Amino acid sequence: MRVLPAATDCGIVFRRSDLQGAPEIPARIEQVAQVGRATVLMHEGVRVRTVEHLLAAVTALEIDNLIIELSGEEPPAADGSAEPFVRLLLGAGIKQQQASAAMWKCSKPLLVTEGSSRYAVLPDDRYVISASIEFEHPMIGRQHASYPIQSELFGQEIASARTFGFLEEAEELRAVGMAHGADAGNTVVLTAEGLYEGVELRFEDEFVRHKILDIVGDLALIGERIRAQIVAERPGHQGNIALARAIAEQARRDRAALRIDISRIVEILPHRYPFLLVDRIVEYEKGKRILGIKNVTINEPFFVGHFPGLPIMPGVLIIEAMAQVGGLLLMDSVEDPEDKIVYFMSLDKVKFRRPVTPGDQIEFELEMLFMRGSICRMKGVGRVDGRVVVEAEMMAQVVDR
Repeated sequence: MRVLPAATDCGIVFRRSDLQGAPEIPARIEQVAQVGRATVLMHEGVRVRTVEHLLAAVTALEIDNLIIELSGEEPPAADGSAEPFVRLLLGAGIKQQQASAAMWKCSKPLLVTEGSSRYAVLPDDRYVISASIEFEHPMIGRQHASYPIQSELFGQEIASARTFGFLEEAEELRAVGMAHGADAGNTVVLTAEGLYEGVELRFEDEFVRHKILDIVGDLALIGERIRAQIVAERPGHQGNIALARAIAEQARRDRAALRIDISRIVEILPHRYPFLLVDRIVEYEKGKRILGIKNVTINEPFFVGHFPGLPIMPGVLIIEAMAQVGGLLLMDSVEDPEDKIVYFMSLDKVKFRRPVTPGDQIEFELEMLFMRGSICRMKGVGRVDGRVVVEAEMMAQVVDR
C-alpha cells in the first residue's frame, strides 16, 4: 500500500494498482457491498476489504482527501490496529487545503438498532464515542470506554488497540475464505480459558477500545467530519454500517431542510427593495447546489409599466433573481461573505420557456459546475409548478466590497 495526496473535494479513494486501468473505489457508504467480520467496499465490480482500521487513522487525523493505492484487495494487516497507519501518515505530513471540510453536526437525537447492536447519536460540539461490550469470556466480560476522537488522544489511547478473535472460530472462518492472514502477530487470539500462548494485552480493556476504533473507521464512510456524541451498546460492523447509513440520510435531510431566511439574505446580498428578488432559500448543499424561492405578486413595481394590461415579469429580472440565488451559493462558499460582493461576468445558453405572471412562485435551482479561485460557473433552472420557465449558465467572480 502507498498513500498519495489528493485534490480538494476528492475525498478518500482506494485505487487498485494491481488491476488494469487502476480502478478506483470511493470510500463512501454507498459503496458498501458486504459487512461481517470486516467492511467490504465495491465499485463497478472491483472490491477492497477490511478498510476500517486505515479509515479510522485517516479520520482521527482529520485527513479529508487521500488516494490509497493497493496492490491487492485489502490494506496490509500490520499488527491488527490503526497505530502503524497513524505513525506513517504523520511521518508523511499533512497539508492544509484551501477549502472548508464537509462536516455533519448532530442537531437532534438519533437512535439506531441493528440486531443486538444499539446506538444513540446525541448533539455535541465534539466527536465523542462511548461504547459498551459484553462477552462471556474471562478476559472480556463487560467493558465500557468513552473517548473524544481527537488526533493526539486517538494515537495514545485507541490506535494501538488490536482486532481480536477466538481460536475456536479460526478454522470455521478459514473454511469460508476469511482470516487466512490472521495470526497472533496481528490479532489478539483468545482461547476458551484466556489468551493464546504468547499474546499479551496492550490495555486491560483493549477489546472495547478496538470496538471504538472500528466505529470510527466505519463512520468514515459518511464522507464528512462528525460533531456528535455516539453511544454504542454491543457495536459490530453490521450495526456500525447501519448507523453510518442513518447518519448519512439525516445529513441529507438536514441539508434539504436548511432555510436561509430574508434576514440572512440581506446580510449576504447587497441588493435592497425593489431589487432584492429572493424571498428564501429552502435547500442548500455547500459549494454544490442551492434552491431559492421568488414569490411574484401583482405589487411588484415593474408591473406598473411592463405590459400593464397583461402583467408579465421581465425576462432580465427573472435572470437577475436567478443570479441572486446563485450569488448566495457562491458567497456562502467564501470566508467573510459580508465583506465580499459577486459580479456576474457572462451569461450563456439563456432560454425563456414560458411567461411568469403574478401569483407564480419561481423555484430557482442552481448547480456549481466549477470554481477556481474566486471565479465560478453555475447552471441554473427556474420552475413554476414544476414546469421550466427559464434556464441559463452564468459565470461570476467574488471580489472585495
